[in-house]
Amino acid sequence: MRRRLLALVCVSASLLTGCGVMSDSAAERRTVTVWLMQHSASQDFLDRFTEEFEREHETLDLDIRIQEWTGIGEKVQQALRDDDPDGPDVIEVGNTQVSAYAEGDGLLDLTLESMRDWGRDDWLPGLAEPGRWGSQQYGVPWYAANRVVVYRKDLFRAAGVTPPKTRDEWLETTERLDTGDTQGIYLAGQDWYTLAGFIWEEGGELATERDGVWRGALDSEAALRGMDFYRRLQRLGDGPVDADEEHPPQAGVFAQGRVAQIVAVPGLVRAIVQQNPGLEDKIGYFPVPGTEAGRPGAVFTGGSDLVVPAGTDAEDAAVEVVAALTGARWNTDLARTMNYVPNKASLADSVAGEEGLRAMAAGAARGRATPATPRWSVVEADNPIKEYMTRVLTGADPQKEAERAARRITETLAFD
Repeated sequence: MRRRLLALVCVSASLLTGCGVMSDSAAERRTVTVWLMQHSASQDFLDRFTEEFEREHETLDLDIRIQEWTGIGEKVQQALRDDDPDGPDVIEVGNTQVSAYAEGDGLLDLTLESMRDWGRDDWLPGLAEPGRWGSQQYGVPWYAANRVVVYRKDLFRAAGVTPPKTRDEWLETTERLDTGDTQGIYLAGQDWYTLAGFIWEEGGELATERDGVWRGALDSEAALRGMDFYRRLQRLGDGPVDADEEHPPQAGVFAQGRVAQIVAVPGLVRAIVQQNPGLEDKIGYFPVPGTEAGRPGAVFTGGSDLVVPAGTDAEDAAVEVVAALTGARWNTDLARTMNYVPNKASLADSVAGEEGLRAMAAGAARGRATPATPRWSVVEADNPIKEYMTRVLTGADPQKEAERAARRITETLAFD
């Protein structure tokens, strides 16, 4: 590759001129180019990390370049195909995107480092599992965010209820809250990420793989139980059955003051308080309840992994950057700075002082990701799950609609 050839030329030149002459010169310094996504980390965090990293690695310079999410998929794919010496050495990618990049042999296999040095067994499963392709680890978990229940403390007190511990209690509590002008919960009919958690909690799947073949699984008994729970909960409010949580944005609906609960990431509360400052001291959080007391429900875990392009000419240096950013010190710093969940369950105590993060960290321990196939993004683009949800919520037969949606998912995943 071009970048490796350039490195070999530099090494040959140094041999011709004498190895010792340039040992302390600027010519031996290497630049590690890092692509991070917009808003993933504050500038203050990046400045502190860069200064510390370069001080601890005297021959390395960091060049952190901020990217926008819009169009990033094709931009990353192009970078993995090119032999551009100015290309990235470390890239932040969405946790569910890793398989699409690993499929074409574009990423460095980090399995050895992950198992030997980085404590892979303690990583949050919702970040670690989608970072694998086959049995190899290509994506290293950086940070996580998952849904919790955001609720009105004052409305709970007025109704004489407390945060529920199980799903059955959640239904009972929500029914008591759903009275007069107050919605027990605002849950949009096509919030399929929340539905996914309910399905996983019942032991179901969105899709399953056998012998390399993926099939839709919404028609399993377990998945149908998850959809039935969604239906029962959703009816205890006035969420639209034919739209998702962004249409209209649920932060704005909650800010109007007549909703007792929503299912959202804690960071959404910033938008709520901006629209209605009077709610700031009235908002609380608890993990999405599970079927058993003392164990939060399964949830979709979003977030980012760090990957290293296979063609980098700075492999060792890139691995050092990944190790530092995902290690305990800087990972907990990032979590506190940005209100994220750290990448390991053992680091959850580092954010325990903030109620929203504490609830999110508890749920993250049971976090999951979407099916680990590169074609899942195509499923999401067409998204038969949303149509399935709306049909069931408007009275269609759940079994028939689940079978229809499962077939469409199977067809999409099988398309070559």
